[in-house]
Amino acid sequence: MEIVPNTEASPAADPWPRYFADRGHPGARRVGAGVEGVVYALGAGRVAKVWNGRPPAAPELTRQVYADIARHRLPFATPEIHEIEEHEGVVVTYERELPGASLRGDSAHEDYEREIPAPHREALLTVLRGLASVPGTDAMRRLTVQGDDRPLWLGHDRFQDALAALVLRAVARHGAALSAHVPDLGAGVERTLSALRSLPDGPVTVIHGDLVPPNIHTDAAGRPVALLDFGFCTTAGDPAFEAAVTAAIWDMYGSYAEEHTEELTRLFAHELGYARAALTAYQAAYALTTYDVFGTDDGDGHFRWCVRQLRRNAVFRA
Repeated sequence: MEIVPNTEASPAADPWPRYFADRGHPGARRVGAGVEGVVYALGAGRVAKVWNGRPPAAPELTRQVYADIARHRLPFATPEIHEIEEHEGVVVTYERELPGASLRGDSAHEDYEREIPAPHREALLTVLRGLASVPGTDAMRRLTVQGDDRPLWLGHDRFQDALAALVLRAVARHGAALSAHVPDLGAGVERTLSALRSLPDGPVTVIHGDLVPPNIHTDAAGRPVALLDFGFCTTAGDPAFEAAVTAAIWDMYGSYAEEHTEELTRLFAHELGYARAALTAYQAAYALTTYDVFGTDDGDGHFRWCVRQLRRNAVFRA
């Protein structure tokens, strides 16, 4: 997820700068923190990530996925892990420092204007086209998405079937909590499953799965130069899923969030050639598979967002 700027802790409270200094990085400084962990700039084009708990995938698997992506000539940089170590049970990864600055802040903390700026639309199309050019690999298929307990592709040969199985597992976790806020949940789930299973086979490419604005870095001209924070929903799959999710999560909490989702869904269908029905089905599936990742009632912002998505999704409520 997003790595947000964070003020440096005092030396007494934060032992990691000394830890990195002892390993040859005397200028290490804390530059940000997020759900995954804390990031330190080391200089010489490197950063270190101190993970909170265990990474969602084994570090070596994550390194392989990053390498599978980085070997392609994309118009933007992607993460690369150079070294992995463990200190007192904490995983530390030494990674490539990525250029640029966040395209914009998260809509939970920054007001979005009604009209999506043209450079932002172009940046999204560049990123989606680039990712859709990277073939899915065995390492990507072995990843587990957030909230689940097994690799997404385990036991499946098609992404659409794997995603349908994930929907069933996710609804089984806390479906009672979701049904309290979503009328006729069972019928909506069945419609979503039917729509997913009926989607045709297509290309299988890398899926980032969390293309919120802070995870896209741009240069001074607004061109995307780096993608951050793979891992929340990273896998191999239909590139239309990436487009569908991006349209939905670009603006999750702003005053014009629903309008922006509709605008981007139309844009991606037109410019990238994805069927509108497929995008809508994937948006329902995303809400059904992530609704409980951070909380299971309407006190959690993401839970409330998923409820809103399902209540208005044309596939789910048809």
